[in-house]
Amino acid sequence: MAQPNIPTWSASEIGRALEALARASGYPTRAADIPPTPADLLTDQHTTRERWLQAVAARLGLELEPVYALYQSSTLLLQQAGPAIIQLPAAAPTAEPRLLVLLASTHPHRLTVLASDLTRHRVPLTAVNQMLCAPYETPLRSEIEHMLDTINVPAHRRARAAATLMRERLGTTEVGHGWLLRLPPEAPIGRQLVSTGVIGMVAGLVGAHALQYGLLLLAWGMLGSGVLADNLDTGLLIAWVLLLLTMLPFRLLATWLQGVLAIEGGTLLKQKLLAGCLRLAPEALRTQGMGQILGRVLEAERIETLAISGGLLSLTALIELAFAAAILASGAGGPLHALLLMGWLGVTLVLGGSYLRRHQHWTNTRLNLSHDLIERMVGHRTRLAQEAATEWHREEDTALKHYLRQAQAQDQHEGVLLAAVPRGWLIVGLLGLAPAFVAGTDPTGALALALGGVVLAYLALLVFVQGLWSLVGAWIAWRQVAPLVAACQQIEPLPAPAALAVSSATDATQAPLIDADNLVFRYRPHGRPVLRNSSLQIYPGDRLLLEGPSGGGKSTLAAVVAGLRVPESGLLLLNGLDRQTLGAVGWRQRVVTAPQFHENHVFTGTFAFNLLMGRRWPPDHSDIEEAEALCEELGLGPLLARMPGGMLQAVGDTGWQLSHGEKSRLFIARALLQGADLVVLDESFAALDPENLERALTCVLKRAPTLLVIAHP
Repeated sequence: MAQPNIPTWSASEIGRALEALARASGYPTRAADIPPTPADLLTDQHTTRERWLQAVAARLGLELEPVYALYQSSTLLLQQAGPAIIQLPAAAPTAEPRLLVLLASTHPHRLTVLASDLTRHRVPLTAVNQMLCAPYETPLRSEIEHMLDTINVPAHRRARAAATLMRERLGTTEVGHGWLLRLPPEAPIGRQLVSTGVIGMVAGLVGAHALQYGLLLLAWGMLGSGVLADNLDTGLLIAWVLLLLTMLPFRLLATWLQGVLAIEGGTLLKQKLLAGCLRLAPEALRTQGMGQILGRVLEAERIETLAISGGLLSLTALIELAFAAAILASGAGGPLHALLLMGWLGVTLVLGGSYLRRHQHWTNTRLNLSHDLIERMVGHRTRLAQEAATEWHREEDTALKHYLRQAQAQDQHEGVLLAAVPRGWLIVGLLGLAPAFVAGTDPTGALALALGGVVLAYLALLVFVQGLWSLVGAWIAWRQVAPLVAACQQIEPLPAPAALAVSSATDATQAPLIDADNLVFRYRPHGRPVLRNSSLQIYPGDRLLLEGPSGGGKSTLAAVVAGLRVPESGLLLLNGLDRQTLGAVGWRQRVVTAPQFHENHVFTGTFAFNLLMGRRWPPDHSDIEEAEALCEELGLGPLLARMPGGMLQAVGDTGWQLSHGEKSRLFIARALLQGADLVVLDESFAALDPENLERALTCVLKRAPTLLVIAHP
């Protein structure tokens, strides 16, 4: 069978391919002047090309995630990748690679491919997977065929046996790599909701629930009319059953959409909170105690569980209330009866506002109590030594009494909202029917319809107040974690188009790599300047030692030079370009720092992950080899030999525990492996003994292109 013609792009068009893919996928992109792909990036497989691609995506207001296709999972990756760009294996070692531009596709066996003329093509999944795997299968095919001939495998089993043997030989072989395209976490929430299809799913949920509820009312209305008219025959019962069965697919659709919305909404929220946590300034964390941070973590969990469930409950309840109002307007009470329901809904919202204020007071008291308790637990030994035994729990008892009073008041308001509102409506709704019932002028059917509307409104209000209760809790929790979302929304400077092709290596050896003039920096808007009129020039190849007393601003200057802090005033250039031109990410890719010990971290993960997290992940074989060689130079070889898993040994809080000196050398290696123009080491040698200090310093001087070391005199 002839292979289908699958449209591909030249690797030199990758910038235009990114922009075309973004527009074809419906992503609202920024206007960007994308420069041609630099020729030296076409064959580069490492950091330089990744940085260039990330910069192009950032100019478009998007984010790229590198992915690697293994032989055993290539089919699954292709099915789920779009929108994405996949690099295909080159036809020859010197040939230019080709790119496959994939759009999102819901068909399990066909992919949607975007051609260079911007037309869309549907191609078989198996054909695309064959393009990835064929260069790796061909050298093994004759060997496998010979093996099957030797053991006399029947013809009807040869294909399956050959595929199994091929998976065994090539299972973990990387057959291709690519980049997934998506909106970054800091993108506006509206854009993210549209791109993930949440808006469409909400509309589908409203429609499905409305149709299901309408069919339910029609079925019971038809049955009730038949009973009141004494016309309950077999045909009417069959029609009633058919209407109930017709509801079933809409009920299933609504339930499925609720689950998908909960998953998508929770994922989006967690992404924003995680991005916000990673972007919080260290000063923002230093001003908070352990109790406050733990309180925010707990409140973040409440948002996901309460906001999504409460929003869905309130939405469905409002649909049911709208149907109930229409029924009441058609019943014996007329439009005034429906207006009475709307008025009672207004009373419910007023009570909800009162409950919100009371719940806010209770939450503040609860969080303050938790914060104080945790802080006292941390300082428990100090309190035992400094306070009399009679005073140990006096403040806790006072705070607990205040909390109990707040909790009692909050429970009273909660009882009114959850219990009194729905039951109160039954009384109000029946009183609204009293004039028509006393007059006796309305037919029995109109009275029955109005009574059914009162009951339906009661059931809807039961759901509505439950949703309102959840939304109140979610809103209060949101106020606690709002700083994290605000930190996520901070827009960092984007690289200018002219800077996208700037190589990380500088050729102008006579020009300064870092040129800082009259820098001023303060941590608080009206605080004392930590840096004042500070000037510094660092040339390529320099090895500088910055000494000074504690609190003199050495670490602050290092953070400003590394792009972790933005100066209040003054001029700061890197390779002749400012931060606005290079972008925040571009700056930090060219200048890396190993901060002081208390500001650096060993994350729960493998030793290799902690080494290479600033380089790229997952790594290839060359990355692991370079990391191992660097560890040997830094004197970490004995550590790797002791750890059962070597580079893949889990370290951190739940894994292998590292000594102070081992952590320091890990932080040095992490900085060196990023391949930056300038390496800044802040007190990185303080914890090392003389022998390891000499080894580490020799390694750093050998590997760092330009070096700035900060140390005490």
